[in-house]
Amino acid sequence: MNWLEIKEVTEIEKIKELSVTQPVLIFKHSTRCSISSAALGRLERNWKEEDTSALKPYYLDLISYRPASLKVQDTFFVEHESPQVLIIKNGRCIYNASHMDINYKEIIDSIKQ
Repeated sequence: MNWLEIKEVTEIEKIKELSVTQPVLIFKHSTRCSISSAALGRLERNWKEEDTSALKPYYLDLISYRPASLKVQDTFFVEHESPQVLIIKNGRCIYNASHMDINYKEIIDSIKQ
């Protein structure tokens, strides 16, 4: 899986704009949390490369880039959790899940609606 990393607050607006032409997945990861590592591993094991053309995956290390994490929360009106997946489409969050509720099939299904 080829993650695009979010490091700057300004990238959130670019993601919002990109989501008008292609849905975007944001994975908010806490590098200090074993549940977050398990959820990330499970998502990566299930990821199919052909889905990259339908869904652009972004990774946010929320420990290292806390301001960007806060910007995600404020921009998409989704309360912060970790780990957390958000699907952004047409500039808004259409799906989010956290912890062990992060489910690959649900993520893919959410962009087909």
